[in-house]
Amino acid sequence: MILSRVKPAVEQQLEKTKPVNHKITAKDFIEKRDYTGALTILKFDIEKSKQDVELELWLAYCYFHLGDYNNAMLIYKNHSKNSGIKHLFVNLACCYFYLGMYPEAEEVLGKSDISDVKIRLQFHLSHKQGDEKKLMEYHELLADVVEDQLSLAAIHYLRSHYQEAIDIYKKLMINNRHFLALNVYMALCYYKLDFYDVSQEILDVYMKKYPDSMILTNLKACNLYKLYDGKAAESELKNLIARRSSTFKFCEDLIKHNMVVFREGEGALQVLPALVDILPEARLNLVIYYLKQGENEEAYELIKDLEPAIPQEYILKAIVNVVVGQEKGDTKQIDNGQSLFNMVGSSSSECDTIPVIMNKKSQSAWDLYLKIENSQDSLIILQSIANDCYKTNQFWQSAKAFDMLERLDLLPEYWEGKRGACAGIFQQIVLGNQPQDQIADVIHLLRNSANPQVEQMIKMMKKWAKNNKIVV
Repeated sequence: MILSRVKPAVEQQLEKTKPVNHKITAKDFIEKRDYTGALTILKFDIEKSKQDVELELWLAYCYFHLGDYNNAMLIYKNHSKNSGIKHLFVNLACCYFYLGMYPEAEEVLGKSDISDVKIRLQFHLSHKQGDEKKLMEYHELLADVVEDQLSLAAIHYLRSHYQEAIDIYKKLMINNRHFLALNVYMALCYYKLDFYDVSQEILDVYMKKYPDSMILTNLKACNLYKLYDGKAAESELKNLIARRSSTFKFCEDLIKHNMVVFREGEGALQVLPALVDILPEARLNLVIYYLKQGENEEAYELIKDLEPAIPQEYILKAIVNVVVGQEKGDTKQIDNGQSLFNMVGSSSSECDTIPVIMNKKSQSAWDLYLKIENSQDSLIILQSIANDCYKTNQFWQSAKAFDMLERLDLLPEYWEGKRGACAGIFQQIVLGNQPQDQIADVIHLLRNSANPQVEQMIKMMKKWAKNNKIVV
């Protein structure tokens, strides 16, 4: 990852020497990270000064930072025969990389001088090309500096090692509190771990400083979708669409994709096919859409060549294989589906719990956990119960699972999950969807936590119990 400075190193000196009648330049906008404003001035200046190489390179710089990698690439490519331009080839390679043109990026990198950026890009290319040997070689070349550690965290994220990425971001935060974007990166990881409440709270730190951030607003919308419903998420996303810049293109595909998801598949065939090779989630969501429509063969064609990397991909490919295998009477394909189920996580235990949880049989999953409580697979099952029961509103089993996880490790996300689950079961009791006397069990569970919020929650629950003449 390439980081620009939060403030230029010479900013104070510039302010002191800047004349009163200082003419606003493109660099003034770039210092403020207003790349759209910089583009406007640069285009005007280029019209007056034809073939000004420096201005064109700044233009490419702005295009790149606005996510318009194609225009940036065309400028760098146009100057590729000028061997005197420093970092030209590595910059061109970065454009190729973001455009998904990995062979071209690798070829151009061969012409560039050795640099920290080159090593980081080679590290990412190794991951994209699935070359584990090279990945480890370039991993060894990474240093204990912010940019390299951010690259390492990004690879952890892309390989679904979200906790490892979080650990790096937390370490970086200790000495770099002003790097507010680290909060967004952590929020993305917590979102992937299904801790939507935690993700939203972390986002608030960045939101206070940059309320118009597109990445932030999109992630906030995704959290709202998971916590509430598609309407709340769509409303947030519409605000983003209304204020986006015409040159700020890098979020457009993501916004189109997420709007389809928030609308429960509406417009899927118009939007998702063009995105299957751009956003991994687009392929998965299109497969789900085909399954819902009963178009199982189309779902199979779309997923048959996918190499699963995360549990959701294994499970979805397994389901498609089983469904199509049953239609065709193909026992081999059914067995392939079962094998994929058995490969989820580190053992078959996780895929055993998922079907029973989704079928609202969470007590069976809890009984399975109790049977193997002391085995190495018990933590996997416990995390699955906690998260999947929460998502399916089976809050009591979720609360018990988060309580056990909190006893094993006092991570803040376990308390957040337990707090949300206890609030959920309390709401169900108030609405009459659960027995009123269960309030005593919820209070007992809360007392196991040392968090200062506990007493406030218990006080509220006791007040309700007293008003309803329930002994706690």
